[in-house]
Amino acid sequence: MLTKQQNRSQHSLFFSLESTLNHKHPLFILANKIDWEMFEREFSPLYCPDNGRPAKPIHLMVGLLILKRVYDLSDESMVKQRSENNYYQYFCGEQEFQPRVPCEASELVHFRHRIGKKGVELILRESICINGKDSNDTNVYIDTTVQEKNITFPTDDKLARKIVKRCWKMDYRNGLKLRQSYRRILKDLSCDQRFHNHPQNRGKARKADKKVRTIAGRLVRDVESKLGTKVNEQCISKEKEHKLYEFENKVSITRTGTGVIAGALSFRNEFDGHTLDKAIEQVEKLTERKPRNVICDRGYRGGSKVRDTLIHIPKSFSKSVSTYRKNKERKSFRKRAGIDPVIGHLKEDHRLSRNYYKGIIGYEINVMLAAAGFNFKRMMNKWKLSFWLFFEKIFLFLKRQLDPIRGGIILQIKENWAF
Repeated sequence: MLTKQQNRSQHSLFFSLESTLNHKHPLFILANKIDWEMFEREFSPLYCPDNGRPAKPIHLMVGLLILKRVYDLSDESMVKQRSENNYYQYFCGEQEFQPRVPCEASELVHFRHRIGKKGVELILRESICINGKDSNDTNVYIDTTVQEKNITFPTDDKLARKIVKRCWKMDYRNGLKLRQSYRRILKDLSCDQRFHNHPQNRGKARKADKKVRTIAGRLVRDVESKLGTKVNEQCISKEKEHKLYEFENKVSITRTGTGVIAGALSFRNEFDGHTLDKAIEQVEKLTERKPRNVICDRGYRGGSKVRDTLIHIPKSFSKSVSTYRKNKERKSFRKRAGIDPVIGHLKEDHRLSRNYYKGIIGYEINVMLAAAGFNFKRMMNKWKLSFWLFFEKIFLFLKRQLDPIRGGIILQIKENWAF
């Protein structure tokens, strides 16, 4: 049941939480820039208006989701830190300091399921709107990466056994009648795999591990032939020295020239060129503007135009092409390389390196929340930088005007300054 909305303008009789905060803090500025009424309006129909347990405020739940991605926190840590941080509480709509936990960590899971892919897409669109004119770019840069699932590495015996049990379950449900179930053989192999760290049993255990993986492959191929459909491949080879194989699905990241992520989509293991149509469609939906040019790498070769958008791919120019055009193309391709550090920040700082969400919807939600967290953090850093540039001018002016002793004191104040 949806609770009655609280009026944010109401303050305490003695003091308000807003009066205790620094109004120049980036999180304080972000809290007043986001259109919270839009989230209230869009998510209210998802709740029953007059039946059931009273739900947590929408402002609170959306704020927790945003803070979780901006600061790279788990659900449990986010709920705990919100009860300790004044800025977190103000960002989530509180007017007075509340020293208690706002909700259980599992309620964030239920809220993500409630709003679904469309609700998370609204959060991503709001993060783009917050960036203002920086998101209005006719040229976009696209690249793909892999978000790995939180699974056991596929060479482990435990996952091979899980594959075997899944094949047995599919055989039972569909009546496939497999050529051989290997139940007795797997039972004997389990005995050989025991005490694999012992020097005398190490060779036998290694051979047994290899045999179990072979049996798992045979069962998968047998199930595929009986069902007539191919099981989706989840292993993606990127041929990188630090990580030869990555296990799960591919994501497409679309970035503007100013550094704003204008699109983030999840795909299965598809060819990069086949993802352009949906990626451009999402950019048009989120920014309400058609990109004129898309600059990408050679992995997208195969087409020159998608949805009235020109596709630019690095290629060798003939002698008849003018030097101006060659330099212009090379400059855009060099600028395209800036999307790689963006993907690195998404993985290291915004929880894209490991996907802990369940199911196909979990893939789509995880990448869009990571992109939204990146966009919000970008504007927070920009506000912080502009604030420091203002004080930089003041300190430089005072340093020139005052004597060296007082100037040294001022510089010391500057070094110890904190929000």
